[in-house]
Amino acid sequence: MLRLPSGRLVRGRGLRRPLPEGQPPTFGLYLLGHEPPAVDWDSRWIRWPDFRLPSDRTAAAEALLEAWERAATDRVEVACGGGRGRTGTALACIAVLDGVPADEAVSYVRRNYDSRAVETPWQRRFVRRFRP
Repeated sequence: MLRLPSGRLVRGRGLRRPLPEGQPPTFGLYLLGHEPPAVDWDSRWIRWPDFRLPSDRTAAAEALLEAWERAATDRVEVACGGGRGRTGTALACIAVLDGVPADEAVSYVRRNYDSRAVETPWQRRFVRRFRP
């Protein structure tokens, strides 16, 4: 679970692991190269191949903004296959939306979510250049 500076919470996870115990999300943002399985809550899919960047960066920015906005009142999860690279990149972009400077967002997510989040140099560059 990532707590943003505003206090909003966003759960990151890997879809290859079981759904954690407790309340299910009310909104999920799924970052996969293929369409994700159906879920029982509102969701959005960004086509985002493993170790790469989103196929449509405009649609990705809109979806990340929606996740950040919904985190004010909803239980939001962001997930990819393993829960580190794409998920960490998305969480870092959401942190930027929450006011974390873009050049500090990867470090913020690594400190507060997973020390191995945001796996590739191009994912780090994507976060540094991310502008809402």
